[in-house]
Amino acid sequence: MDFTISTVAPIVLLPFLAFAINAFIVKRFTTLGVILSCASILGSFFYASRIFFHFLNVYNTDYVIHKTFTWFDLSYGEFPFKLDMGIYIDNMTATMLFMVTGVATLIHIFSTYYMKDDKRYGRFFVYLSLFTSAMLALVVSENLLSVFIFWELMGFCSYSLIGFYYEKEGAGNANIKAFMTTRVGDVFFLFGILAIWSVVGSVSFVDIYAALGAGKFNGLYALGIPLATLAGASIFMGTVGKSAQFPLQVWLPDAMWGPTPCSALIHAATMVAAGVYLSLRCYPLMEAGHLTYVIATIGGITAFGAATIALVQTDIKAVLAYSTISQLGYMVLGVGVGSYNAAFMHLITHAVFKACLFLSAGSVIHSLHDHHTHAHVQEMPRMGGLKDKMPFTFLAMLCCTLAIAGIPFFSGFVSKDRILGDALLMALHNKWYWIPTVLGFGGALLTAFYMFRMMFLTFFGEPRDKDLYDHTKKETLSWNRNVPLLILSVFTLGVFYAGSLSGQGIVKVAHEKYEWFQTLIAKPHVETFTAKAPQAFGWTDEGSMTVSEKSHYDPDHGLSEEEAHHVHHVHHIGALVSIVIAFSGVFIAFMMYITRKWNPGFWVSLFSGWYRALQNKYYFDDFYIKGLIQKGLIPLNNLLAFIDMGIYDRYAVDGWEKVNRAMFTMAKWFDNIIVDTVAVDGTGASVRFFNVILRTIQSGKIQFYFIMIILVLTGYIWTLNI
Repeated sequence: MDFTISTVAPIVLLPFLAFAINAFIVKRFTTLGVILSCASILGSFFYASRIFFHFLNVYNTDYVIHKTFTWFDLSYGEFPFKLDMGIYIDNMTATMLFMVTGVATLIHIFSTYYMKDDKRYGRFFVYLSLFTSAMLALVVSENLLSVFIFWELMGFCSYSLIGFYYEKEGAGNANIKAFMTTRVGDVFFLFGILAIWSVVGSVSFVDIYAALGAGKFNGLYALGIPLATLAGASIFMGTVGKSAQFPLQVWLPDAMWGPTPCSALIHAATMVAAGVYLSLRCYPLMEAGHLTYVIATIGGITAFGAATIALVQTDIKAVLAYSTISQLGYMVLGVGVGSYNAAFMHLITHAVFKACLFLSAGSVIHSLHDHHTHAHVQEMPRMGGLKDKMPFTFLAMLCCTLAIAGIPFFSGFVSKDRILGDALLMALHNKWYWIPTVLGFGGALLTAFYMFRMMFLTFFGEPRDKDLYDHTKKETLSWNRNVPLLILSVFTLGVFYAGSLSGQGIVKVAHEKYEWFQTLIAKPHVETFTAKAPQAFGWTDEGSMTVSEKSHYDPDHGLSEEEAHHVHHVHHIGALVSIVIAFSGVFIAFMMYITRKWNPGFWVSLFSGWYRALQNKYYFDDFYIKGLIQKGLIPLNNLLAFIDMGIYDRYAVDGWEKVNRAMFTMAKWFDNIIVDTVAVDGTGASVRFFNVILRTIQSGKIQFYFIMIILVLTGYIWTLNI
């Protein structure tokens, strides 16, 4: 396959062109604009599929397409300053492109159902096209600067879509909160880019890997901190902000003010996962900076903490929002424990089943109208018994719930179990890793419980609001309502990602080649990048890398027989524990919400203090708003304002104005009296005075001249006599 502008650029440019055209025509030609948006992302999917299956056919771990073009060159003499842009496509990029375009296509199709009656139907697709273009550009970017550019563009789209219903005060507050919170991480991200540039002279991933392999960061410090640690931590802070990790997780639940398809695409499947994707791309830097334990701990805290808050949510979208934060925590935990492959697998599997969960929730919400207020209903305590009214949505949501709960044979079990297995392995070798490991397993139990609590409250039992239930129409098979859900639900099966039903190689269903994910997704070996040079990116392909030998799945991962046996043994223990935990969570939810033999109110009263803390989201919002902002930043802002206006403006600016006025008065006096009156006018007066004297003396009368001669001679004689 040729990797040229004509084969790669359409992935990014098709949705961007749809955005550019729709920005002008969608108000008058809404249907045409919507068709254009859907067709553009479908076209991107076809181009991305071609790349994905090409890489799958090559089946080589080291196969990379790295092509650049000069964006600008400001070099002068001995001072080079050139910035290249381009594409970097490896197995991870190809898989990510396939996932993003596939999920985005189905969400676009579902949106034609969900947003059809919205008064800003066309504008929604304008934002959606711009977002998908930015996300795809980020995925193929070959350097951190272009990643940052498209990272910020996605942030703008997120801001716009969260506040899509801008007439609602909550939506306006939510989009500002999301924008300002993620900016905290973005500032650190930009600082990390500058730190890397100062050492490498480039921010290309390949150059960064090569610099790490050559040891360029060794012995370098900034602010008393190893530069690799400082740069890696700064880049990771970008992940903390964008992927809603502790302690910047507060913005994502409020992002649910946006339309549900936007929640599915941006705040569940793709944009929030971009932070994890960035961490995976920069994993060698974070490893060199010895940040893995910190990353694992943050991931564990996020996974467990968000899962506990999800226990008490009654809004169906809020449950899924906290579930998203928790699952992102598992991905970050995977990065921290060195489970590079499983972390990326969970990114992909989560994108599929969480997009489907949000779309299913959208299908439920769109079907439930309060007969009195005509508002959509999102509160689960008002639902119940909906599996008979919405069988297709129920089936799709059940498959996704089984996946996220970690039930065997489903994708979530395969990916999340491998992360927890690697975490357990790390804990056995380093006792400090027991903290994130226990948090990870605890979060898995809570995930199974709150997800099936959601399912039981929504679809099972008797309708708790009979009037609401009676006014709900029975669901029929629809190409743009439940077909996208059913397609996504198919890919919640673990067999698509692993060569066995269990994910542990216990129940094999295919040749080892179908363990493709485990084979092809591997962390970069920085030692191999020192000799790699980019190729020119243009309309013709100047010799893409040709690789003849295919990679083979190594179940021992290069370990000795004894070490491999130990690793497999630990992973099998982790898998069994995960299975027990998952079914325990389902059982507890079943006993509480189906048989009702266990009263949830008992646990609420027993842990009333914790329950209040969970309802208040551990008081993070109070801490940030009432503490950090109102008691910290606002007084600081007032102090700075006083220094600016009360001191600097009053004395430096206004005081200097008074000094200038005084100097002006003195200068004016000096100019008028000394310069004008004395120097200028005085010179003229003296000339006139001497002119009078000369005119008197030089009268032209001979008698006067004789008198003057006589006077002079008389004076002279008188002087001699004296």
